[in-house]
Amino acid sequence: MDKIEETRPSPNGSQGPVSTADDEKPEPELPSEDAQQGVHDVEAVTLSWSRGTLIAVFLNIWCLYLTNAFQSSILSNLVAYATSDFESHSLINVIQVVASAMTAAVYVPLAKILDIWGRAEGFAIMAVFATLGLVLMAVSHDLPTFCAAYVFYTLGFGGMTYCVDVITADASKLRNRGLAYAFTSSPYIITAFAGSKASEAFYNDVSWRWGFGCFAIVFPVVAAPLFFILKTNLRKARAQGNVVKASSQRTLVQAIWHYTVEFDALGVILFSVGLVVFLLPFNIADAAPQGWRSGYIIAMLVVGFSMLFVFVLWETFLAPAPILNIGLIKNRTVIGACLLDATYQISYYCWSNYYPSFLQVVNGLSIAEAGYISHTFDVVSGVLLLIVGYLIRRTGRFKWLLYIAVPLYILAQGLMIYFRRPNQSVGFLVMCQIFISIGGSVFIIIEQLAILATVDHQHVAAVLALLNVVGTVGGAMGATISGAIWTNIFPGALARFLPPADLASLDAIYEDLPTQLSYALGSDTRVAIQEAYGYTQTRMLAAGTGVIGLALIWMLLIRNIDLTKVPQVKGMVF
Repeated sequence: MDKIEETRPSPNGSQGPVSTADDEKPEPELPSEDAQQGVHDVEAVTLSWSRGTLIAVFLNIWCLYLTNAFQSSILSNLVAYATSDFESHSLINVIQVVASAMTAAVYVPLAKILDIWGRAEGFAIMAVFATLGLVLMAVSHDLPTFCAAYVFYTLGFGGMTYCVDVITADASKLRNRGLAYAFTSSPYIITAFAGSKASEAFYNDVSWRWGFGCFAIVFPVVAAPLFFILKTNLRKARAQGNVVKASSQRTLVQAIWHYTVEFDALGVILFSVGLVVFLLPFNIADAAPQGWRSGYIIAMLVVGFSMLFVFVLWETFLAPAPILNIGLIKNRTVIGACLLDATYQISYYCWSNYYPSFLQVVNGLSIAEAGYISHTFDVVSGVLLLIVGYLIRRTGRFKWLLYIAVPLYILAQGLMIYFRRPNQSVGFLVMCQIFISIGGSVFIIIEQLAILATVDHQHVAAVLALLNVVGTVGGAMGATISGAIWTNIFPGALARFLPPADLASLDAIYEDLPTQLSYALGSDTRVAIQEAYGYTQTRMLAAGTGVIGLALIWMLLIRNIDLTKVPQVKGMVF
C-alpha cells in the first residue's frame, strides 16, 4: 500500500516527512481541481481513508465477486432448464442478444453517473437492477417475463462489475492493478465447482427458481457495505475540507433536462433499440412463416440498421454530450484493445451458450459435471491471473504476454473443432478448455491495463465503459452468430439423423433439453440427437476460430507501455 506522505531518515536518524530545500513542509496532496465531481470525490476519499479502510474495501469487493461468481455459475447451468420450462430452449441466444444490447447501451451513461454523481451512487443503482432481475427471474411463469428479468439481471450485474472495476482502478497503482484485478477475481476458483454442484442440487431437490431467488436475498446484504464505506469516507473527506461541493442553481425541470442531455438519452435509445431490432432476426428467422422472406423479418433488419445509422449521425454531428468519445478512439492502443476484446467475445459466444447442453446430451454428463468443464475458465483464470498480475508488477510491461496468449487461444479453439463431436474423450475437451482459459484470461487483463494506461484518472471510467460497450456488443454479435447457426442447422440435422418414427417429436426435441436427455444413452434417438449436436457445434466453433484469427492483427496495434511511468491515482492506494 502507498502512504500519502513519503518519509526518509532525518539527519538525526529518526524518520520524518521529506523536507523541501527551505525546510518547509510540503503542501498536502489535494484532489484534482479540474476533475468532474465524482472523480474529485473519489480522490478525496482515497486521500482521507486509512490503510485498514482500503483493506476493507478490497475484502468487500472480493466478497462481491464471490457472490457474483456463485450466482453466475448457477444461472449458466440452470438457464437452459428455465427456458425449456417455457418450451423455448432454442431461444437462449435471443435472450442473450436482447440483454447484451440493452446492457451495452448503459455503460457510457453509467460512466457519466460515476464521474458526475459519484462511485457509490452508480454502484447502488446497478445493485438495485441486479436484485430486481433476480427476483423477477425467480417468480417468472412465462418467457416474456423471464426475458425482461434477464435484461435487468444482466444490466445490473454487468454494471455492478463495471463499477467495481472502476473503484478498483481508483484504489490501485497502474503497475499493481493487474494484481488487484486478479485478487478480486480469485473467488471464481471456489465457485467454479461449488456453483455447479449447487445448481444440480437446486434443480433436482428444490427448484431452478430458488437458484435465482436465494441470491436476491444474499446479494443486497453483501453489496451494502461497499456503498456505506464509500459514503462514510466521503463525509470524512468533506469534514477534512478535501471535497469541493459543486453548486447547482437548477430548477427540477432544468435538472431533468440537463441530465437527459448529459447522459445522451436519445443516443442510448437509438443504440440499444437499433442493435436489438437488427440482431434479433438472425435468431428468430427460422420460426417466421416464410423465413427470411417474411415481412416483419425484413422490416426489423431495415428499421434496426436505419436506427444504428441515425445513431452514428447523431453521435457524430448533433449530440451535445455524445456516448462515444471520439478523442479516446483515436489512440491506437485503445483501438487495439477494443478490437481484441470484441474479437474475443464474438469468438467465445459463437459456441459457449450451448456448451453445457452439449456436454449433457453428447457426453452424458450430469448438470454438475457439465458445469465443472464449462467453468474450467474460472479455475484456470483465478490462479493464472495472480501469476500474470505479479509478472506485470515486476516487469512493468504487459504486451509480451499477448504473443503467448493469442496463438495458444487460436490453437485451442481450432482443436475443439475436432474434439467437439460424439465419441470423443472428455479429457480432450478439458484440455482444450484449459488452453482457451489461459489465453482468454490473459486477454481480459491485458485489455483493461492497456486501455487504462492511455488516460489520466479523469477518463478511467470513460475508457472502461468504452471497453465494456465494445465487448458486450461483441458478445451479442457472437450470440447472434451462434443463434443463426443453431436455428438454421440444428433442426435440419435432427431431421436427417432422427429415426423416421421420431420425426413427429422433432419440435419437442428441438425446444426442450429434458426431452433430449430423456432418451437413453446408446439408443438410436439419442445417438441421432448427439450427431446433430456435433454437426452444429463444429460449425459454431469454425466460425469462432475464423473470427479469433483477427486477434493476431489487433495485438500489434497495442503499444508496449511502461506502467511504472504512468502516474494516475492519489492517496492511500494499493
